[in-house]
Amino acid sequence: MDPVNGAGQRPRGLLFYAGSAGLLCVTFVEAAAVIGRHVGVPVMGALEIVQAAIVPAACAGMLIATLRHAHAAVHMLTERLPARTRQWIGRVGAVLAALLFAALCGGGAWLASEYWNSYEQSEVLHIPFRPLRALVAVTSAALAVAFVYVAWKPGKSA
Repeated sequence: MDPVNGAGQRPRGLLFYAGSAGLLCVTFVEAAAVIGRHVGVPVMGALEIVQAAIVPAACAGMLIATLRHAHAAVHMLTERLPARTRQWIGRVGAVLAALLFAALCGGGAWLASEYWNSYEQSEVLHIPFRPLRALVAVTSAALAVAFVYVAWKPGKSA
């Protein structure tokens, strides 16, 4: 069974549409930039728009994969282990992932607070980095909490 789609069609949530909007924006802007280069009318700031649009798409994708337990995994070694050992290794992996995302949250929040009043922005279109940094910090915190839940919930882990 596909863990992303499940047995039937699940209703689409806000995360799905936020990530889809980001990816559609990236696709549209890059297509316009390529066409513009070929016809001699370059799209100024296309790279900046793509960089800004990829942040919510990546954040939504990571949250969806974590909440649906749909991360890519290779089970060549773990499938040969006893069920109890496999469950223990899954919990250890979830704790390590939670620590990683907690560290990313701390670093992202630190950068956001350090540069909050510096009016940091992109060079051509002046896209502000504040909301993007805040989104990364909040998403990292949510991912850390989700992995802590996975590590401590009873039954199947990771």
